[in-house]
Amino acid sequence: MSYPINRRRFLVTTAAAGTAAATVQLTPGRAAAQDGELPDFASFKTPDDVMVWTGNTIETERGAQGGSITGLSSLFVRNNLPAPPQSITDDPDGWVIEIDGVANPGSMTLGDIKRLGVITVSSVLQCSGNGRAFFGHETSGTQWSVGAAGNVVWTGVPLNAVIAAMGGPADGANFITGTGGEEIPAGLDPNTIMVERSIPIGALDQAMIAFEVNGEPLPVAHGGPARMVTPGYFGVNNVKYVKKVALTAEESQAKIQQSGYRVREVGAGGAPDQPSMYEMVVKSWITTPLVDVQSGKILIEGVAMGGVSTVTGVEVSTDGGATWQAADFTGPDTGPFSWRPFALMADMPAGQYELASRATNEAGDTQPEDFPPNHRGYGHNGWRDHAVLVTVV
Repeated sequence: MSYPINRRRFLVTTAAAGTAAATVQLTPGRAAAQDGELPDFASFKTPDDVMVWTGNTIETERGAQGGSITGLSSLFVRNNLPAPPQSITDDPDGWVIEIDGVANPGSMTLGDIKRLGVITVSSVLQCSGNGRAFFGHETSGTQWSVGAAGNVVWTGVPLNAVIAAMGGPADGANFITGTGGEEIPAGLDPNTIMVERSIPIGALDQAMIAFEVNGEPLPVAHGGPARMVTPGYFGVNNVKYVKKVALTAEESQAKIQQSGYRVREVGAGGAPDQPSMYEMVVKSWITTPLVDVQSGKILIEGVAMGGVSTVTGVEVSTDGGATWQAADFTGPDTGPFSWRPFALMADMPAGQYELASRATNEAGDTQPEDFPPNHRGYGHNGWRDHAVLVTVV
């Protein structure tokens, strides 16, 4: 078998001869997650391709991530609140979105918005906590390995076209603030629970209101009938069931913005002056082989992304980073915000191998070996923790 090399969740021992040998033990949390049942709103997922953590969190299995585009049947799910009823997608064109912070504030139906011009963009969708399981400290939240990410094709309308139709931005706009349409339980302060995120106004040129994914109407599991999508930004900023978009002078006062998704030292509380989980970074990981393989020429494959800059190259190591070889991209270039599959054919005699990959993007950023810890376990892109051990027989 092969296994992710997790410094906290896996026990790794070294054989007397110096060859890396592994005794691997899944934590109860990950084992239990595999026993979960698909919730009704995600019943279309392929059970063998996913790991169900809760009714709101479903992870893609590592071996199901290869390829240029991630199918909806294996795409991960992450909801901060329970999903709305399926009925909200019965009449998608009738979905109403309020537009504020513009010269002529008002509301538009999704059907009206579609008439402003439709675009299609391929981009990575990735949870801020993807890779959380690899950190060496205990973290709250879903213990994602690599499966809280996928590469999909969005169809929607550029947000700047919507803003232009409403007379253009009002003066003093610094943020794009999207509000989700989940139901807020009675008696609670909406700011403590609602999904409302603000991102810098500089993202206006790439932001969109999406209504299809992979050529299909957005299902409730993925934010239908409409969601905000900002290619290159972590998933939390791509607000599902979007019911309001506003250009604002200040960030949202919602907890999810003010203290949630903030990068801070382990043990520190969240605060507005800490970095927020906005733009994604360069990252890659191996997707195959993940099981014992026969010796000889072995095809090593994986996926790589550049974050907000086009991924330009990937290197693969079979010896835990001691040496590296350039891999080839095997899938089409579907845009700067997409991931690309890569492959390397390696001659591998019998033994154990630590397979790792590291990517570089057009901006010159290269995936680091390690990633510093942060309290909530966000943004891990260190190549060493994402490596896998494979036995060749």
